[in-house]
Amino acid sequence: MSGTVAEPEAATLVSNFSLEMTGKDVEALEAAAHLIPAGTRINVTFLGNEDLTLRVEAAAAVRRLGFEPVPHISARRLHTESELTEFLEALREAAQPSTIFAVGGDPETPVGPYPDSLSLIETGLFPQFGITEINIAGYPEGTPVIDEPTLWDHLRRKNAALKEQDLSGTILTQFSFDTEPVLTWVAQVREHGVDLPIRVGVPGPAGIKRLLNYARRFGVASSAGIAKKYGLSLTNLLGTAGPDRFINDLARELTPAHGEVKLHFYTFGGLSATAEWIRDFRP
Repeated sequence: MSGTVAEPEAATLVSNFSLEMTGKDVEALEAAAHLIPAGTRINVTFLGNEDLTLRVEAAAAVRRLGFEPVPHISARRLHTESELTEFLEALREAAQPSTIFAVGGDPETPVGPYPDSLSLIETGLFPQFGITEINIAGYPEGTPVIDEPTLWDHLRRKNAALKEQDLSGTILTQFSFDTEPVLTWVAQVREHGVDLPIRVGVPGPAGIKRLLNYARRFGVASSAGIAKKYGLSLTNLLGTAGPDRFINDLARELTPAHGEVKLHFYTFGGLSATAEWIRDFRP
């Protein structure tokens, strides 16, 4: 349960949120479905320990339960163009998604012809399978595997490629615990001429130890920084934390110059726990 009620600006920001699940979370989604507003976007991951069938069945479950599936497609995990088209065709038949999330993926070396999400977009294949919007990744605190100039160059090129294909887009960011780099980065996105909507990644409520482990894994913040900005207690790793402080602070500082900004919840503590937290947070 949320420990803090949303401030007025935060109540608006948290509306029309999106969630994330893995291919193995279908039962968890079914259990949480009554807590999630109809039509909510639910992203379905593309992990190395999942196969095509598992991902497609998860996307189909999202659709069946009354939500909008947003399947992830990991460029560096695709072996061939045929594998990509097979996946898109299966998704169209089972889940009818209109939106996908194109991401580079974890492998350092591509297993096939696609080194990054830009190369996926530039295939021009997606509209043939009913896709009208492509989500792309954003990194407010950078990433250890891609230098900053390349990140900005690819963001501009992906934005241009979407416009050339008459596709909508949304930037979906890595999760963060600190509003300052997020706000600075959003302003920089606009300075680079990119006006796509942005969904800021937020960790759902979870155990403090788990949150710290995810933060270290993805390099989004130091333990000391998390403790200071997110209100976590490093002396009480068995406790649980929610993102109320982060969301209230972010909503308070956003201005019209930041453009369209919404939230995307990473459900580290589970779909039901995250959906319950959002329900209790909103007045």
